[in-house]
Amino acid sequence: MKQQIFNELLARKILILDGAMGTMLQQKDLSAEDFGGPEQEGCNEILTLTRPHIVRDIHEAYLKAGADIIETNTFGGTNIVLGEYHLGDRDMEINEAAARLAREAADKWSTAEKPRFVAGSMGPTTKMLAFGGGITFTDLEEAYCRQTLGLIKGGVDLLIVETCQDTLNIKAAGLGIQRAFAELGREVPLVVSVTIEPSGTMLAGQNIEALYISIQHLKPVAVGMNCGTGAELMNDHLRTLEGLASCAV
Repeated sequence: MKQQIFNELLARKILILDGAMGTMLQQKDLSAEDFGGPEQEGCNEILTLTRPHIVRDIHEAYLKAGADIIETNTFGGTNIVLGEYHLGDRDMEINEAAARLAREAADKWSTAEKPRFVAGSMGPTTKMLAFGGGITFTDLEEAYCRQTLGLIKGGVDLLIVETCQDTLNIKAAGLGIQRAFAELGREVPLVVSVTIEPSGTMLAGQNIEALYISIQHLKPVAVGMNCGTGAELMNDHLRTLEGLASCAV
């Protein structure tokens, strides 16, 4: 039912996504203690467990500002990134908790006239397959599968694979997500958002046309861009994408 409402709204209006979680957290002047100790300092995702009220307040600030969709505090929620803070084995716990926290906030602000949705944020990790990166395709696929399982169990309405810099990484994410869908016996819509550098391509060298052609088999409900060059320099790429894409932009 919620997915049907989302698809109907997306077909007839612009839906507003929230803003960055990381910069909002940086404004909070957090200490090592907030993160659970010096070893975990800088791991924004663990704040969902150690300081949930701070994450909840950020979600509610975006909802108050009018966001239709809020993203979970899971940009670095794969076991790959969490492993750098010795938290890799807690990946599913962290993703599920973050999804539940965002779900509670979205449900609190939802009305029949303005329903709110939760997107599971899935960042690019700190590894790039195109450059070797010290990780295998299989490892990356497994990481995204586990993250997807946690996010969906926590109640997200959709997934957003964002700030992508390498088409190979997106393909691994897509396979991992599809594995999780099969395991759970249900699917949610997928959004893919990439970062285009001043050179006109992603870091791994693909331009926006090549990127879209490479990922359209994933049947994303929307494709887009974030970060990178800033809004003004995204215009030409967005026009190209709008001309190519058979989904929302």
